[in-house]
Amino acid sequence: MFSHVKVGSNDLDISRAFYDALFGAVGGKPAMQDDKGRLIYMHDGALFMVTKPIDGEPACHANGGTIGFRMASTEQADAWHAAGVAAGGTACEDPPGVREGGFGKLYLAYLRDPAGNKLCGLHRIG
Repeated sequence: MFSHVKVGSNDLDISRAFYDALFGAVGGKPAMQDDKGRLIYMHDGALFMVTKPIDGEPACHANGGTIGFRMASTEQADAWHAAGVAAGGTACEDPPGVREGGFGKLYLAYLRDPAGNKLCGLHRIG
C-alpha cells in the first residue's frame, strides 16, 4: 500500500545509533546515507528513512501515530524491543506481550525512538 516510511530527527547521529541497533536485532543492515544526509534502511522489501526536516523547523513526533514493524516471532519482537531500549529508546504502552482484539492474537512490543516517534514490533500469533 505504501512505498516507504520516513520520520524526522533533530540528531541523525543519535538516530543512526538507535535504528542501526534496532534493525540489527532483526537481521537488518546499518543505514545507508544519501547525498542529502538522510538515513536509509532497507529490509525485507521495506524502506524506512530518517531525516532532518526539509523546512528547517525542528522535528517532532506524531501524536497518535505509530509505525509498526512485522516480526517473525515473539522472540524477535523481544530482541527488537530490548535493542531499542539499550540504544536510547524508551519503552511505552504495556510491556511486550500478547493482546487480543479484532485482529486476533497479536504479540506487541512498543517503544519510542530518541526523537519521540512511537514504534511497534508486531508478531501475528496463529
